[in-house]
Amino acid sequence: MFRHPKLLALAAGALSATGFEPLGLWPVTLACFALLLELIARAPNGRGAFVRSWLFGVGHFTVSLNWIAHAFTYQETMPHWFGYGAVVLLSLYLAVYPALAGLVACLIGKPFASSEVEKRVSTSLDTNGVALVLAFAAAWAVTEYLRAVVFTGFAWNPLGVALLDTPLAASAQAIGTYGLSALTVLAAGALWLLARRQWLSGGLIAGALIIRAIWTLAAPSAAPVLAAPLAVRIVQPNVSQDEKHDPEVQVVNLRRLVQMSGAPDPARPRLLLWPEAAIDNGFYLEEEPALRRFLARAIGPRDVLLSGGVAIEYNREGRSIGARNSIFALGPDARILSRYDKAHLVPYGEYLPMRAVLTPLGLSRLVPGDLDFWPGPGPTSFDLPGFGAVGFQICYEIIFSGQVIDAAKRPRFLFNPSNDAWFGAWGPPQHMAQARLRAIEEGMTIVRATPTGISGVIAPNGRLVASIGQGRRAVLDAALPAPRPPTLFARYGNLLPGLFALLLAGLAVVIRLRSR
Repeated sequence: MFRHPKLLALAAGALSATGFEPLGLWPVTLACFALLLELIARAPNGRGAFVRSWLFGVGHFTVSLNWIAHAFTYQETMPHWFGYGAVVLLSLYLAVYPALAGLVACLIGKPFASSEVEKRVSTSLDTNGVALVLAFAAAWAVTEYLRAVVFTGFAWNPLGVALLDTPLAASAQAIGTYGLSALTVLAAGALWLLARRQWLSGGLIAGALIIRAIWTLAAPSAAPVLAAPLAVRIVQPNVSQDEKHDPEVQVVNLRRLVQMSGAPDPARPRLLLWPEAAIDNGFYLEEEPALRRFLARAIGPRDVLLSGGVAIEYNREGRSIGARNSIFALGPDARILSRYDKAHLVPYGEYLPMRAVLTPLGLSRLVPGDLDFWPGPGPTSFDLPGFGAVGFQICYEIIFSGQVIDAAKRPRFLFNPSNDAWFGAWGPPQHMAQARLRAIEEGMTIVRATPTGISGVIAPNGRLVASIGQGRRAVLDAALPAPRPPTLFARYGNLLPGLFALLLAGLAVVIRLRSR
């Protein structure tokens, strides 16, 4: 079985991705990570551990991010087959982070092994297998955090999200996403130790995780409805990506959105929620009073409409020089009450890094249009008349742990409009899963509105209380669960998972030194 460790690492990494949505086979993920620990343990030196972990990461990310290739089917200026190459190229880079985790685990958790020592690996690991598990869990948490911040970050599919539907997910209230990822590695490590018949060490780790799970199941999990519940209507028009940029279809879509929003009721205030860029393709709310008068048909005297749209930035000469991916709050008569601008933009999707260098190479075709989107100031809460403070995160922003809530003004709920129409079959459920993990971390109700699904309401415990599935045209009327008091993670952010990783690393070092 271990004659071809590199091929085995690649295959195990690919199989480990089945633990994410839409498959949700998290026991398979744990088994694959247990196998990775065995491969690291058998590595003859740190370089071998790095390479094996890197190959595992290549397989892991190539399969879990396969939905990115689907986006290129809507990119007319680039060949569609390029999408599959983009997935592999991105995975080759992202795999560096698991590789670093494997290297650190090897350096802390086991001595460098010569070929002679490798033959006796089962004996040498009896004393330091626990150190290897603890070191790998700590290193995985740290490198996963680095993946989320280096080069603007790509935090998609943290390992902990695989355990979202297990009792251990509640641990994110204290130790966040990266701490939950460390717990996932510990669970895999317990399996590995038990498989190696290290009953005491494996049993201690497994027992601690089981006790944590039982504690969650025994705790009350009710998510109360607000005494004066917010009446929200989520509109999912089922507008596909290939229709979105057709000017004639856009007019039809606007009429559909207004019609689906329903007739205003003067006696009952409503909060209408439309998807990201629902108003797009040359329609600019701030510049077209006639457009706002048309939208006013859906907005009653006590209603507020939150809709995605685009704002244009001009220079002093009146020439357009940039754009904003925004959410507009429209009150009665479609007056613009406030505007939130997306802060965490997608490189090569919403702007072209180093445009002056890449444009001559023809890579400007990756970004639609000649204008780059400009970032906004970050998490912001706005007071909406009759509805209180509402926070905003547009699409991709919701995946960044610890970066979604305005700490100075905690909102009543978080609105996360998105356009998942180009994410294929795997992207939308993965996106929803990460939004659910943010709800657990922050103790916050989150509402998502997308053009093609999945739209829905997420309770502060991460449970999806109401939703509209993919490929459906529908509206969802819901009363929002109340937010919980700020969690430990909401108060201290990624300091807590950092301290948790430091604790695990410290224990690994102590155990390793004692084993000498």
